[in-house]
Amino acid sequence: MRPHCYVIALAVIFSSGAAATKPVEWQRYVIPETGTSVDIPATIFSNDAGRPETGYGRRFLSSDGRANLTVQSVPNEAGDSPAAFLAKKKPPAGIEYKRVTPRFFAVSSVRNDKIWYDRCNFGSRFINCVLLNYPVSE
Repeated sequence: MRPHCYVIALAVIFSSGAAATKPVEWQRYVIPETGTSVDIPATIFSNDAGRPETGYGRRFLSSDGRANLTVQSVPNEAGDSPAAFLAKKKPPAGIEYKRVTPRFFAVSSVRNDKIWYDRCNFGSRFINCVLLNYPVSE
């Protein structure tokens, strides 16, 4: 079975500004190398920003460039658990939301007037992540 991630609350998060003037259109993005798929609000993240720094996937930007969304799969060569992988990444102090289970982790906080949210689901070979950054004012 292909791993799936669904970004559900993004339309609510970006309900102000230009995105609110037209209905949100969702588009499925599939990482060809891993089969990971994510439904993305394409009317909000309308600009392709290229590949992520590591692994497979894509980065997307809002039309004003103030928000970004990354869909990414990285090989889990060390066989890390969600807790071990998160510890290796050394997340910043002051995380406001953190949930770690045997199958995924999700963390979120505020940095430089932006809310950031990272969720990574763990498959047998890949760690499949959605990373979101958007202004606190949204």
